[in-house]
Amino acid sequence: MAFLEIKDLKVHFPIRGGFFNTIQDYVYAVDGVNMVIEEGKTYGLIGESGSGKSTIGKAIVGLEKITSGKIIYNGKDVTKIKDRKNTDYKSDIQMIFQDSMSSLDPKKRVVDILGEPLRNLEKMDKQKEQRRIKDLLDIVGMPSDAIYKYPHEFSGGQRQRIGVARAIACKPKLIIADEPVSALDLSVQAQVLNYMKEIQKALNISYIFISHDLGVVKHMCDYINIMHRGKFVETGNKEDIYKHPEHIYTKRLIAAIPEIKPSERDELRERRLKVEKEFLEKEKYYYDSKGKVYDLVKYNDTHYVAEKKEVAK
Repeated sequence: MAFLEIKDLKVHFPIRGGFFNTIQDYVYAVDGVNMVIEEGKTYGLIGESGSGKSTIGKAIVGLEKITSGKIIYNGKDVTKIKDRKNTDYKSDIQMIFQDSMSSLDPKKRVVDILGEPLRNLEKMDKQKEQRRIKDLLDIVGMPSDAIYKYPHEFSGGQRQRIGVARAIACKPKLIIADEPVSALDLSVQAQVLNYMKEIQKALNISYIFISHDLGVVKHMCDYINIMHRGKFVETGNKEDIYKHPEHIYTKRLIAAIPEIKPSERDELRERRLKVEKEFLEKEKYYYDSKGKVYDLVKYNDTHYVAEKKEVAK
């Protein structure tokens, strides 16, 4: 069941210059994207740095001002609400950030970091609050004695688990995870990701998972949105994207996934060279005269691909 819909979302940043510091042009960070979020599902936003994927996440939670478009939550357009702080939307949509150290207040202990969202959710005495905090720590695999420690006393993986605990404290419907494991070692990444999947199954939470790592996304996501130059160039379920990529940019990203097996590395290298050659030869067909990506067209019932023009610009 869908509870959140993003309609034609645009976030444009003005470029100023000249003697009077007037607007000269715009950066089209997000240039018209659409998403439908269903309960208990994970949606990947994939693309290189600067593609606009993090801007979408920040726009959804209200950390970035949108230029136009709608964010429909339970039938209401929340972009028309001036102050979302005291709305259900504020607690139902949470975010996990990439840098666990900077996202946790270094002056606060875990009891204060996790206690704040609980107090915003409902009134409770200290005893009940501490029980709830210890329950949250248990859910993310942290010991109960972590409650009185400060962020600097934990490893990066442990801090990220605390970030997950803070995000689920308000019992949200959706968590937007912005590169949540990219700063962690591979073994720690796997631990955090597996905990996130277990939590999702237990609490029926939806995720928007923002990453540049297609390997991680393959492990986490049900649906994948490939983002390039502020727009989606290809969307579909996991099988659509990995087994039947259609857009040249998607093929390029998939070809870049590292191969662990030594016996397959030569084959992967050849595939990368082939895709790169195809990209350089056909790139001109995938963008309009202003360098913008064409709109999505339906490929099949679950798979959409940005249009490709047969006539070169």
